[in-house]
Amino acid sequence: MKGGAIVPDEGIELTEGSRVSVIADAREVPVELNPAQEAELADSIAEADRGDVISAAELLRRLCR
Repeated sequence: MKGGAIVPDEGIELTEGSRVSVIADAREVPVELNPAQEAELADSIAEADRGDVISAAELLRRLCR
């Protein structure tokens, strides 16, 4: 990111208006997803946007079963 704008890595070319997903991580470790993982992430984001979520407490209960 430079001056508040997302700047693609060298060698990556995007056309004007391209849609991208940005995953911010303070560790600055690149995250690369294959197309299936990218689709799963998009589906999960859409679920969250719809409010189709569970609480952290419920998640922990499910994990402990």
